[in-house]
Amino acid sequence: MTDTSLATPIGTIELRTPASLDRVVILAHGAGAGIDHPWMREMDSALGVRGFDVVAFNYLYTSEGRKAPDRLPKLLQVHAALLDWVTDQTGTPPVLAGKSMGGRVGGHLAADVGDRIGGVVYLGYPLVAMGKTEPRDTSHLDEITVPQLFISGSRDRMGPLDLLSTIADRVPDGRLIPIESGNHSLKPLKATGRTQSDTISEAAAHIADAFLGS
Repeated sequence: MTDTSLATPIGTIELRTPASLDRVVILAHGAGAGIDHPWMREMDSALGVRGFDVVAFNYLYTSEGRKAPDRLPKLLQVHAALLDWVTDQTGTPPVLAGKSMGGRVGGHLAADVGDRIGGVVYLGYPLVAMGKTEPRDTSHLDEITVPQLFISGSRDRMGPLDLLSTIADRVPDGRLIPIESGNHSLKPLKATGRTQSDTISEAAAHIADAFLGS
C-alpha cells in the first residue's frame, strides 16, 4: 500500500492505494475518523485479503485536519474526483463502499454516475441521524441500477433493520445483510464471544461473495 495524495477541484486529499488497480473498492470513511483509524485499516485489510484492490481516501476536511464534515456538495466533489482518477487507471468499474457517512455520500454519487461503478456497499447506513427521529430521504437510491449492499448491525440505532429492509426491498437491486448484535460500527456484544475483528471479517466476506463470487 502507498500513501499518496490527489488534487481535486476543491483541494488536495490524502489516499492510500494498492500496488495494482484491478478489482477496486473505493473505501470512504465515516464522519468522525479518517483512513488511519483502526476500523478503516482493518476493513481495508479484510477486503484486500479477499481479493479486492482497496483505494481508501480522506475527504478534504479530514485531509486538512478539520473535525466538522463539509456539506454534501463538497463531499460529493471529492468522491467524484477520486472516482474519475480510479476510472482512468482501470477498465473495471469500481465498487463504492463507505462507513456510515461515506456510504451515504457514495449512494448520492452512485445515483449520478450510473454504470460507471460496479455496486455500492453501505457499512452502517446512517438512515436516522444522531439526535433525530425521522429517517433521511432515500429516494435517490431508487435511481441506482447496480447492486446495493446494506450491511448493518442489528443493534444499530442509526440504521434500524426494519426500515433498512424496506429500502433494500424497494430499490432495483438491493440486499440487506444484518450483522448479529453489531452496533453502528458492527461491534458485537461481548456475550456473543465475537469481536469487532470477527464482524469486520464477516462483512468483508459478504462483500466478496456479492461482487467477486467468493
